[in-house]
Parts: sequence; C-alpha cells; structure tokens
Amino acid sequence: MRARDIALIPLLSASITVGKLALSFIPNVEIVTLLFMVYTVSFGIKRSLLASVIFVTVEILIHGFSTWVLGYYFVWPVLIIVTWLLKDKLKSEFGYAAIAGIFGFLFGAFFAVFESFFYGWAHGFAYWLRGILFDVVHGASNYIIVLLLFKPLSRILKAQVERFFGVVS
Repeated sequence: MRARDIALIPLLSASITVGKLALSFIPNVEIVTLLFMVYTVSFGIKRSLLASVIFVTVEILIHGFSTWVLGYYFVWPVLIIVTWLLKDKLKSEFGYAAIAGIFGFLFGAFFAVFESFFYGWAHGFAYWLRGILFDVVHGASNYIIVLLLFKPLSRILKAQVERFFGVVS
C-alpha cells in the first residue's frame, strides 16, 4: 500500500461519515450509497472496501455496538462488489441509480436476516414489515440522489484520480 492510499482511505471514510451525519435528520435519506458507488468506480475496489471497514468501525464508535454492526460489515461491501462487477456494463447514471434504488429497497430485508439469526425468523419478519415504508423512502431517495449526483461526482473524481494516482485498478 502506498503512502497516498494510507492518506486517501481515511479521507474517503471520513467523507462518508460526515455525509451520513449531515443528512441524519432526514429518515432514510443518505449519501453513503452514492459515495461508496462513486468511490468504487473512481478509486477501485480495494480502496473502497478498506474505506467501508473504517466507516463501519467509526459508526460503532459513534453509535455503539449492536446487531446492526454485522449487517453494516456485510451490506456495504456487497454494494461495493456489485458496483465493481457491473461498472463496465453500466453506461449511464441510470444504471447506477437503479442499483442504488434496489439497494435501498432491500436494505431492511438485509437487516431482517441478521435480526433473524439473533432473535428468530418471526422477529426478523416483523422487523422487515415494520420498516417497509422506510425502505421505500430509502430506495426512492437513493435512486434520485444517485441519478442527480453520480455523473458530476464521478467526473470530478476521475480528473483528480488521473492527476494524482494515474490509472486506478
């Protein structure tokens, strides 16, 4: 790992944390999904995965430890991997927005599975049902945010990545 990476990865994580906190007053509207997707396309899978581990660890320090931690350590890397695998197939921001929307719609279902491991399937199902409205808001807001901001952020970061890092793999 290069010195630039050692400086960059915590900055990526910090920007995700600050972005999440800045929008925390609006339930289930966040830019974490957008930032992970843009960072994956711009900086590569390895840097993004490391940033996700730091982000989740900082979230534990801010909010404490509970069952959600396992879900966070799982769900953000899944988003990063899906984005990385599909990045060559997606030709416009609409594809990324669709991934973000689906991700938001399924967010509660992911966590319901983890809740089920600890408290049983009935609890997990109730957890999911209780949060469906939040998942709808999450999916719709993810779609809109990524649709509007993915392309300009990617363009800005691409220029900076080429300037400071050369080609990113």
